[in-house]
Amino acid sequence: MSIIAYMFEIVLLIWFFGCIVTYRLGNVLLVEGMGIKSAEFGMLVVYAASILLRVVLPQVGNWFVLSVLVVWLVVQYFCHWHFTIFGATPEKIRGYNRCFEGSLCIVPRREDRLIPDFYHIVLHILIVLNLVLLWCAF
Repeated sequence: MSIIAYMFEIVLLIWFFGCIVTYRLGNVLLVEGMGIKSAEFGMLVVYAASILLRVVLPQVGNWFVLSVLVVWLVVQYFCHWHFTIFGATPEKIRGYNRCFEGSLCIVPRREDRLIPDFYHIVLHILIVLNLVLLWCAF
C-alpha cells in the first residue's frame, strides 16, 4: 500500500505543479501557472518537503504529510466548494469566473453559483485520495 501512496503523492505533486507553470492539453488550458512568486509555489514547496520528510523519516513524515494534506484540503474547500455548496456574492462569482475564464470546465460556469474548473476538481480528488491512502498506510 505504501508504494501506491508514494505514487499518488508524486501524481499530486506533478498535477499541482500546474499552478506554477501553465498546463495545456493541445489548445485547451487546464490551469494558468502563477509562477514562483506565488502562494501556490509556497504550498508546492511545503508539500514537496513533507514528502521528502516522509521518505527520510517515515514516522514523523507520515504525520507531517497528513497535516499538510488536511490543511490544504480545508483551504481548497473554503476557496472553492464552500461557495459552490452555499453560494457566493455576485462579485465573488464574477471574480472567480474571470480568474479561471480560459480554463477547461466540465460543468458550465454559472452566474449564480461558483463552479470549480476541471483542474481544481482533479486537484481536490487527488488531495482526498492521498489522504485516504496515507491514512490506510498508518
